[in-house]
Amino acid sequence: MTDHRTAPYAVLLLRVTLGVLFLAHLGLKLFVFTPSGTAQYFQSLGLPGGLAYLVMLLELAGGLALILGVYARIAAVVLIPLLLGTIVTVHGPAGFFFTDANGGWEFPAFWIIALLVLALSGDGKYALKPTFRH
Repeated sequence: MTDHRTAPYAVLLLRVTLGVLFLAHLGLKLFVFTPSGTAQYFQSLGLPGGLAYLVMLLELAGGLALILGVYARIAAVVLIPLLLGTIVTVHGPAGFFFTDANGGWEFPAFWIIALLVLALSGDGKYALKPTFRH
């Protein structure tokens, strides 16, 4: 049975953590790999280089939406294709375990499940603009 007193705080914790993870991955692309380096990496995978900039924009917008609780349930669903893309292009061929060379798909898959849990659970406590009002 769900504890309705604490569940909104659990969802808040999940929402903020997921948002911070997206901003951390954006930071990696911006400050370590650089935007142009990220675009070159996408091209090395056979993807358009411009897609890297769209991914970075979605990581920024989605991460902030999750942290602030602005249509967080929708943001969670919108971010899932980014992670599916990482599984298809990089992590899937590397095997299951994230410790495998090139990182396996276990972490992106878990991240997808966490986003689905958030989308199904609600926006949580202190959401600035909840997805649905009762």
